[in-house]
Amino acid sequence: MRGVLIRKLVARFLSVGLALLAFLVCALTAAPGWGLVLAAAALGAIALERRIHTSVDTPAETALVAAAVLVAYSRQLDAGFEPALAAMGLVLLGLVLLTGPLRQAGGLEPQTANLPARAWEPLVATRLETVLLGLLAVLTLAAATSAPTLIALVATLLVAAVAGTAGLGLTRRRLRPTTADGAVRQAVQTHQPEFLLHFSAPPGSEYQVTMWLPYLERLNRKFLVVLREPQFLAPIAAATTAPVIYCPTLRSLDEVLVPSLKVAFYVNHGAKNSHCIGFTQLTHIQLHHGDSDKAPSANPVTALFDRIFVAGEAAIERYARAGINIPVEKFRVVGRPQVESIQVRHQSVPSDAPATVLYTPTWTGHNAHADYCSLAVAEPILRQLLDRGVTVILRAHPYTSQNPASARQLKRLTELLATDRERSRRPHVWGSEASRKLSLAECMNRSDALISDVSGVISDYLRSGKPFAVTDMTTIDGDAFAEQFPLAAAGYRLRRDMVNLDEVLDQLLGTDPLAAQRWATRRHYLGDFPDDSYGAAFLNAARQELDRGKPPTARSPRSVDAAIT
Repeated sequence: MRGVLIRKLVARFLSVGLALLAFLVCALTAAPGWGLVLAAAALGAIALERRIHTSVDTPAETALVAAAVLVAYSRQLDAGFEPALAAMGLVLLGLVLLTGPLRQAGGLEPQTANLPARAWEPLVATRLETVLLGLLAVLTLAAATSAPTLIALVATLLVAAVAGTAGLGLTRRRLRPTTADGAVRQAVQTHQPEFLLHFSAPPGSEYQVTMWLPYLERLNRKFLVVLREPQFLAPIAAATTAPVIYCPTLRSLDEVLVPSLKVAFYVNHGAKNSHCIGFTQLTHIQLHHGDSDKAPSANPVTALFDRIFVAGEAAIERYARAGINIPVEKFRVVGRPQVESIQVRHQSVPSDAPATVLYTPTWTGHNAHADYCSLAVAEPILRQLLDRGVTVILRAHPYTSQNPASARQLKRLTELLATDRERSRRPHVWGSEASRKLSLAECMNRSDALISDVSGVISDYLRSGKPFAVTDMTTIDGDAFAEQFPLAAAGYRLRRDMVNLDEVLDQLLGTDPLAAQRWATRRHYLGDFPDDSYGAAFLNAARQELDRGKPPTARSPRSVDAAIT
């Protein structure tokens, strides 16, 4: 995070400094050529700053560069007052002032991928700043070569005409009472989707969607993915052939909710989910992106949904244990289809065989109540595993880097593994190899045992039938830990002071006294479905909801607002 801030500050200093210097050299010295060189450098610095900080506004720097280029152009021609240059200056000033409002207006329009929607105005609006930099680069070259000003003026007027037309088009769209004739609306209606997946989350959360996409595609029904943050458009569109639409506003959301839609799926409790839940003609189904005994897994907001798909009976009990009253008929036990690729092992590994342990520390959570992260005490765990000749797979939570202390602790662990791999030649795995090259299921299949914090990883690992240990980072004493986190009773509790580390590793990698209890817990948490057709439970339940649908209801433009207020 500190490195990003430094890059932004350096880029800001370069763009502002070079733009100001270019104007001063062009206006106050007799070296317009050098001023044009500085202007070109300033344009490069502005482009670099926009790449580093995509939402930055640079009207002052751009105006300074434009003024520098025009002054240098006039001096290069040395022909006195040039009406074409004066007109060019006015048009460039108008473009500089228009870029910010036009970008904001374009940002209110939906953006699409994997959908043949023909809406050029938002594209022009969001890229006008880049086009303006290109135009200024052309004018810089024209000034340096003393090209006829009429040619430069024509190029400037063409850019202004396109920008003005886009601005008028966007203005007309904002003034229309409905969005029924928009290009995106028409493209979605042509697609005729039966369901959508609505997604809103912090950066780095696209895994919550990509874990479900293969199973939504296996329904063999047309669908679309609706995003509420723009940074997810490219990665999620690359993971599916279904249309992906970024809807920045309630109006744009209304535009994509066509009459053919019956069901809306959700994978988390993002605040913007309430925008879509307000459309009561849809059946709203919460899927979640994992199953665990964490406090956030029993969120009262879940009661808003029409249906709640859960992996097993344990999830239903979790809400009751938290005092959250949700009618039982809302729940549907469907298993957790993502675990179907996890290989099941019924026989224990011989104690003298080389072992591989998967360690999956979670993140610190949004608040202390949800902080189960063990990274602060993880070094003794890894050292003991390495001393026992164990191969380690270290797969950290995607949000780990959001906490600087966690990031430093993780770096220390990776250094330990790198040093040991070089010394012992054991094939330890960490970093991008564990999180990108390998899926979570592949990491689990490579391992003989798991050490994890309280998280959904443990529930998934139950599928394998292999032993696991769970870190206790709470201040709870004795059996109360297993009462609050029932899944921990089927694993080996590792205390935060590590006083029982040797004992836990002996059980985890050797005697495994909880094997029978673990198999019973497996059915309770993941459902009692056949191993060879485990994923079919979710597919069947989803198809039933699509076939059932909801009776059509009238939708007013205020339906979303009413849901929020």
